[in-house]
Amino acid sequence: MSIPHLFRCPISLDIFTDPVTLCTGQTYDRPCIERWLAAGHRTCPVTMQPLGDAVLVPNRTLRHLIERWLSADQQHIPEPTAAAADDDAEAEEPSLAALKRCLQSGAGANAKVAALKKAATLAAESDVGRACMLQLGFLPVLLQLVFHAPAPWDLSEQEELALQCALSLLPSSPTSPEHGCLNMLRTEASLTALVRLLERGRARVRVGLCRLLETIATAAATRELALAAAASPRVWQALLPLLQRADERVSGAAARAVAAVCCAAEPARGSAVHHGAVPALLKCLSWASAGKGGGGAGAAAASSALAALEALAASEAGRRAVAREPGAVRALVRHVFMMSSSNEGSEHAVAALLAVCRESRAERSEAAGAGVVTQVLLLLQSQCDNRAKTKARSLLKLFRSM
Repeated sequence: MSIPHLFRCPISLDIFTDPVTLCTGQTYDRPCIERWLAAGHRTCPVTMQPLGDAVLVPNRTLRHLIERWLSADQQHIPEPTAAAADDDAEAEEPSLAALKRCLQSGAGANAKVAALKKAATLAAESDVGRACMLQLGFLPVLLQLVFHAPAPWDLSEQEELALQCALSLLPSSPTSPEHGCLNMLRTEASLTALVRLLERGRARVRVGLCRLLETIATAAATRELALAAAASPRVWQALLPLLQRADERVSGAAARAVAAVCCAAEPARGSAVHHGAVPALLKCLSWASAGKGGGGAGAAAASSALAALEALAASEAGRRAVAREPGAVRALVRHVFMMSSSNEGSEHAVAALLAVCRESRAERSEAAGAGVVTQVLLLLQSQCDNRAKTKARSLLKLFRSM
């Protein structure tokens, strides 16, 4: 597919997924220009003109033109029938529009599996393929295939392929409007299916659903869905046990999902505390630190668990929950600096201790007895980043004033 020059972002050189225009009149893809601005640049990347303001105005005309261009071939391809679709599964490579119609049609399972494999290959091979599929509306179609009915104990090959393909299409920018289609999962039937699959699905399915929850928790367009999921006792009952699964892929994905939900908003943090997230995260921390998570995977799971504990400790209910758990403060102190790890979670451990110890003399005494000052000094002498060192100095100051 030859993409017209005007349909390409001048930064990424890929097709626009969400074109926005700066005050200079130049149009960029939203994720690209947001990264440029977040890096501290205050000029237009193409013209290098100073930006009087950094307002991003959606270029709806260009977006409409791209959508029309992408779907132009739909006029020339006949609708597939259930009988013909199976016969043509191995025929000439279909267009994206034809693949989408096959997935929406009453075509047989073999035809849909073949279409999903081709779609997954296109999504994996290039950013352009993913962008085109997003523009053509593949994401809601794929989600519908996964959550079309109350789930059995696991997904069929067709549904699992649809889930993996949908995950590959999820935009990386949390502000992408494409995330809005995930709100179709807010129905009772979809939440029921999600819970059943978290409880009984294969490892790959559980990992995929945890990643989906992580995206829902961080995307701007799915805030209400994230709060609804966080308020559901069934979601927590299915998600928290995954923190200690023997398969490190599952436990790591679950830890990232829990951390994302806990960082989302205050109501989500309150719900997490109420449903037992603090003791579950501390068990995950102990499990990962004991080396049961498989080296790097265990360290990543520990870091995510610490990020979640930091978020929970920012609330009064979370601080109380941490203080109630025997050995919680000592566990946090151990993770301020660990000789055998990359100390990815040090910043989170320090921030959680700051929140808990600042409000409680008893917790400060326990942390002091666990050697927090020595741990902080070791961290300050290490190669940790400036944010971690700033928080470590604040924690050291708190204990020097005792």
